[in-house]
Amino acid sequence: MRHLAASAAVITGALLLTGCGGGSGSDDKAELSVESAYIPQPVSDTMAAGFLTVVNKGGAKDELTSVTSATAGSVTLHETVGSSMEEVTSLDVPAHGQLVFKSGGNHLMFEKLKSKPVQGETVTVELRFAESGPVEVEIPVKSATYNPKTGH
Repeated sequence: MRHLAASAAVITGALLLTGCGGGSGSDDKAELSVESAYIPQPVSDTMAAGFLTVVNKGGAKDELTSVTSATAGSVTLHETVGSSMEEVTSLDVPAHGQLVFKSGGNHLMFEKLKSKPVQGETVTVELRFAESGPVEVEIPVKSATYNPKTGH
């Protein structure tokens, strides 16, 4: 009887683990997280730039469609192509890839600041995506000359 109970426990455990396996779950949706976020302390009282990396470990692409923050009247997405910067309505987050916002490249523009972010503070933002749920991020404010080790 003891062997039967042990065998039943092993079979039940195996069935549970099979249900938790990597099956198609991670291949059919985006799995988003944010790394390397920062805002250099702005020199302007009305605008600031923000940088971060959206990491997608999932098998489906997504799109960052908007960003909001109580700190600014608006937060816009900017894409840098060559030497020109332009506002865009969305940016792709590739499957098994990254969307990088970095100095000299894609970036967030915080416009109509309600208060000027100061080094040592954090700014809360909400990233909204076409397919995935929103992601809230606490972005630290760094010195105006901050240069991250990650290169972003």
